[in-house]
Amino acid sequence: MSKNKTIHVCQNCGAQSPKWVGRCGECGAWNSYVEEHIRAETPKAASQGRISDSAKPIRLIDVSVDREDRYSTGISELDSVLGGGVVRGSLVLVGGDPGIGKSTMLIQMADKISVSRKSVLYVSGEESVKQTKLRADRIDVRSESLYIISENDLEVILSTVEALHPEVLIIDSIQTMFRADIQSAPGSVSQVRECTASLMKTAKREGLSTFIVGHVTKSGAIAGPKVLEHMVDTVLYFEGERYNTYRLLRSVKNRFGSTNEIGVFEMTNEGLVGVSNPSRLFISEKREESSGSVIVGTMEGTRPMLVEIQALVCQSGFSAPRRTAIGVDYNKVIMLIAVLEKKIGMQLQDQDSYINVVGGIRIDEPAADLGIIVAIASSFKNAVINPEMMFFGEVGLTGEVRNVAHVQSRISEGRKLGFKTFVIPAGNLTGLDKQAPGIEIIGVRTVEEALDATLR
Repeated sequence: MSKNKTIHVCQNCGAQSPKWVGRCGECGAWNSYVEEHIRAETPKAASQGRISDSAKPIRLIDVSVDREDRYSTGISELDSVLGGGVVRGSLVLVGGDPGIGKSTMLIQMADKISVSRKSVLYVSGEESVKQTKLRADRIDVRSESLYIISENDLEVILSTVEALHPEVLIIDSIQTMFRADIQSAPGSVSQVRECTASLMKTAKREGLSTFIVGHVTKSGAIAGPKVLEHMVDTVLYFEGERYNTYRLLRSVKNRFGSTNEIGVFEMTNEGLVGVSNPSRLFISEKREESSGSVIVGTMEGTRPMLVEIQALVCQSGFSAPRRTAIGVDYNKVIMLIAVLEKKIGMQLQDQDSYINVVGGIRIDEPAADLGIIVAIASSFKNAVINPEMMFFGEVGLTGEVRNVAHVQSRISEGRKLGFKTFVIPAGNLTGLDKQAPGIEIIGVRTVEEALDATLR
C-alpha cells in the first residue's frame, strides 16, 4: 500500500524542499515554507498510454479558426482593457491591493451583463450573502439574473455551476477556495494551483467566462505560484492609492487582445465610473506659469494618452544629491541626468532632482525620455515651457533623439486637447502631415536642439 509523502512548499514561488528551510533558495523569501501532504500516485494503467481521438495530431493548415465570440461587459473601459469585450470560455485573473475596488467592479460588471438576460454566478469566499447584498445595494445592483453564493468548497461550486448553467462565473477570491482531496490549507500553493486548473478545465469545456480575484503580496505581485498567471488567459491589475479617487486597470497579459492596455476609473458613491478621456483628466490641473512641467504624449497599448511630467531641481544640502523618481524608472532618470551633464554641460552633480508623473500613472515607454529631459532642464534654469507645447521622443546616451512609433495618434490626441506645438524626433517627420492648419511640428535630432527650441 502506497504512503502519502510530506514536502515543504514555498508559498511565494512554489519551490519544493524535502525539509523546512528558513530562506527560499529560489525567490529569497524568509519563513515562506509550509508543510504539505501529497498523495502517492497510483501506477498508470496501460490504456493511459494510448492516444485518444482528441489528442491525435492534425496539420496546422487544416485547423479552421473563427473569430472569438465576444460580448460586452457593459463597462466601456473594461471592454477596452479586455480587447473588445469578454471572450466566451476565457479565464481572467484580477489582482490588486485590498480595498482598491476589485469586488466592486466585478459585481457592477455582473449586474450589467445579467441585465442582457445572461445569468451570472457570483461566488464569495470572503463575505456572507448578506454582506454581498449590502455592497450591491450601495451601488444600486438590481438584476434578476444575478445569483450569489457564499462557498469555499470548489466541488460544491462546480456542482452549482452544472445545475445553474451560468454564462459568467466570478470567484472572489481564489485564495479562499479549496479542494477536499488536497490535504493543505486554503491559499496554499497546491490549493491555488489545483483550484485554478479545475476552473480552467470547466471554463474551456462549458464555454463559461470565468473571472477570479487574486490577492497580492506586499510587493504588488499576485500571491501564490507564478504558474497561476501562466494558466489564465488574461491578467488584469488594479492600480492606484486606496484613498485616491482614481483607479487604473492595466492588462499585463491578454491572449485575445493587446497587452498594456489601460482603463481609468473614478470611485464614486455609485461605484466605479469609467473616465472616457483620461488625457484631459491627467493634465487638467497643470499650472501654465510654472517651470519644470511638460506634457508628454505616451501610448498605453493602442490608446494615446497625454500625461504631465513634473521636475524639481534644487540645491542639495547633502554631500550626495538626492534623486527621486515616481511614475518613471529610476535608472532611466539617472541616465538622462548624466546626458544633460555630459552633452549639455549642466552642473547637476550638486542638485537634488525629483521627478513625478501626475495622476498616479506609471510610464514605461522610451518616448517619455525627451519630456523628462526638458522638464529637468526647465526646472534647473527656472524657465517656463510654452503651455501649448507637447513632447515625445527617445533619448540615447550620446544625446540623440530617436524615432518612436504611433506619431500621428499622439499628435491627433494633442490637437483634440488644444496643443499647437509638437516637439518630436526629426526622423519621424518623414511622411507626416506637417501642413495641418493651426499647428507647428518641430523636428529635433539632439537634446541640444530640443532645449534650444523650447527654453528661450
